[in-house]
Amino acid sequence: MRVLGIDPGITGALVILDNDEPIEWLLMPAMVVGKHNRVNGSAIARWINHIKPEMAIMELVGAMPKQGVTSMFSFGHSAGTVSGVLEALFIPTAMVTPQYWKTCAGMINKSKDEARSHAIHLWPQWRELDKKGVGQALADAALIARYGR
Repeated sequence: MRVLGIDPGITGALVILDNDEPIEWLLMPAMVVGKHNRVNGSAIARWINHIKPEMAIMELVGAMPKQGVTSMFSFGHSAGTVSGVLEALFIPTAMVTPQYWKTCAGMINKSKDEARSHAIHLWPQWRELDKKGVGQALADAALIARYGR
């Protein structure tokens, strides 16, 4: 079963697991609109149409303490764009809170680097995980997909 895991932030990622193995991934495509980076919904739609997942699991995002209004708007815009693309493509989608998928993965109260290390142990051949920023986004998306299977 092809499960799409999504870390919906502007620096997030999308990862497809097929039988628990990452087979394709995409760092969140972005474009500049005015002075702001925004998720490129068209690029996401083309990619999802190409890979044809059977279902998607997306992290359910919300406001966080001490985060500015502009960054929260950007985060919500990203999540809304991705959600809209999934709906338009008729991809069955489940939402999961970070606390829940991280608990299921044994990653609650762990750092992004610890989640990346966990993903490296699960998929040692996946070399993109070695890159700190990129690897963290891919690890989160893959662990979200793994939760969904």
